[in-house]
Amino acid sequence: MDTLMLSRLQFAAATFFHFLFVPLTLGLSVMLAIMETNYVRTGNEEYSRMARFWGKIFLINFAIGVVTGITLEFQFGTNWSRYSEYVGDIFGSLLAIEATVAFFLESTFVAVWAFGWKRLSPKAHAIAIWLVAIASNVSALWILIANAWMQHPVGFVIRNGRAELDNLISIIAQPFAWHTIVHTISAAYILSAFFIMGVSSWHLLRKQHISFFKKSFRLAISFALIFTIVEVVQGHMHGGEVAKIQPTKLAAMESLWVTTRSAPQYLFVIPDPDNERNLVEFGAIPGALSMLAFHDFSAEVKGLKHFAPSERPPVTLSFVSFRVMMTLGFFFLVMAIIGWFRRDTIEQRPALLKVFLFSIPLPYVASEFGWMLAEVGRQPWVVYGMMKTSNAVSPVAASQVAISLGAFVLVYSFLGIVAYYLMWSHSRKGPSDDTALPDAADEEVGYA
Repeated sequence: MDTLMLSRLQFAAATFFHFLFVPLTLGLSVMLAIMETNYVRTGNEEYSRMARFWGKIFLINFAIGVVTGITLEFQFGTNWSRYSEYVGDIFGSLLAIEATVAFFLESTFVAVWAFGWKRLSPKAHAIAIWLVAIASNVSALWILIANAWMQHPVGFVIRNGRAELDNLISIIAQPFAWHTIVHTISAAYILSAFFIMGVSSWHLLRKQHISFFKKSFRLAISFALIFTIVEVVQGHMHGGEVAKIQPTKLAAMESLWVTTRSAPQYLFVIPDPDNERNLVEFGAIPGALSMLAFHDFSAEVKGLKHFAPSERPPVTLSFVSFRVMMTLGFFFLVMAIIGWFRRDTIEQRPALLKVFLFSIPLPYVASEFGWMLAEVGRQPWVVYGMMKTSNAVSPVAASQVAISLGAFVLVYSFLGIVAYYLMWSHSRKGPSDDTALPDAADEEVGYA
C-alpha cells in the first residue's frame, strides 16, 4: 500500500478508537450532573452514590479519550501536513478555540470533581460536574464545527495559494454544522443511556441493588426516549442538508446511479460499481428518496453517473453504513418507547432486561458506522469540493507510516483491552458498600 492509503488507515484507526470513548463521556457527564442535582434537591444519598458509581466509568472514558484525542490531532502535522499547510489558518483556529475555551475548563474541573467529594459542599460539587458536562459538550461542539467545515467549506478566501479565514461567524452559524452537532451529540446521549440501562439490567436480572439500579434505569430511559426521537426527526432534516451540499454522498448512500425524478429508496441493494449499476434491488419505496432529500415526492435526485468517476465515493461502504445506522436508530426508538412504558415494573420483566443488556454494543456500532458514512461518503475530498485527500497527505515514505500504523494498532489495542476490562469489572461488581444504600422502596426519579 502507498503512503496515502496507509495514512488514511492510520487516521481511521485512531478516529474510530477515539470515538469508542467520546460518546459515553459526553452523555455520562450530563447524567452525573443530573444525579448530583437530584441529590442536592432531595437530600437522598442514593443519588450521590449513583454519581460515584457511574463516575468511575466516566473517569476511565475521559482518560482514554484525552490520550487518543491528542495523538489524533498530531496526525494533522505528521501524516497530513499539506492539508495543514493549505487550510491550517481555518482548521487550526477552530481547534485552538476548542482547546482554550473548553478543554482546559473540562480538564480542570474534572480534577476538582474527582478529588472533591469530601472537600466541597454537595452544591459546589454538583456545580463542578455541571461545568465538566458543559465544557465536554462545548468541546465536542467546536470539533464538530471543524468537521462540518471540511464537509461544507464556507467563510474563507484563497490568498497566496492558501485558504484563509474570512468570516468566522459564517463557519459557526452554517446550518450543516448545527445539524451535525445535534445528530452527533444526540447519538452520544443515546449510547450513554443504553450503556446505563444495559448495566442496570444485568444487576436487576440478578436481583441486586434493586433501588439503586432501578433509579439509574429510569433516568437513562428518559434520556433514551428524548434523544431517540430527536435523532430520528433530525436525521431526516440532516438528509435534506446532505442532498443540497453533498449530492455525491446522497447518491452513494442510496446507491442511486441514474438521475431520477420520484426517486425510490431501496431497503437493500447489491451495487456493482465497476458496471455502474445495482446487481440486486429489493424493497423499493416509490418517491421515498426524493421525499427524504427534498421533501417532495416528485423531486429530481442526481445519480452517481451524473458525476465523474473520480469524484464518486465508495458506494457499497456508504450504502451499508447508512442502512446500519438508520436501522439501529429505529431499533433504539422502539426500545426507548417500550422501556419508558415499562419503567415502573422493569425489574419484573426479565425478557426485556435481557434485550437491554445485549443492546449495550449496538449504539457503539451505530456511532462508528455513522462516522464511516460521514467520512467515507465525503471522499475523494478531504475538504469537500475544495481539496482532494490525495493532495493532503504528507510527503513521507510509506514504510514510516506502516511502522507508526502498526504501533498505533498495538498500543490502542492494549489501551482498549485495559479500559474495557476496568469498565466491565467495575460494572459487574456493582456499587460497593460505600456507594449504595440497602434496597428500599423505590422513589420517584427527578427528571424522569
